[in-house]
Amino acid sequence: MPTLDAFGLVVEDMATSLAFYRLVGLEIPGDADNEGHVEVALAGGMRLMFDTVAVVRSFSDWDPPSGGHRIALAFGCGSPDEVDAMHARVVMAGHHSHVEPFDAPWGQRYATVVDPDGNPVDLYAAR
Repeated sequence: MPTLDAFGLVVEDMATSLAFYRLVGLEIPGDADNEGHVEVALAGGMRLMFDTVAVVRSFSDWDPPSGGHRIALAFGCGSPDEVDAMHARVVMAGHHSHVEPFDAPWGQRYATVVDPDGNPVDLYAAR
């Protein structure tokens, strides 16, 4: 039986996308910025894979999705204050805030920023 072990993102600009994901806490080597394919090990054995449009189009008829995002990623933070700080850090670095930090009715401090390719990235912590 197949086992889900990775998620993949198609990115316009590898260096810009990797800089964003470093900002939110992923450990990505600096020499990966010029690669067409990059894999990052995640907790629990999963991987997040990044492929440039050129790499994906080298083996498929890929076109970008239209009408909104097709995936969202979520990063757990250690505390509500960390949600606020991470949101501020990402926005101060020039990235778009989609949802300002708020106390969600489901018991979390929650915020959403947008990565360079338009994917929402949630930041959350238990209150």
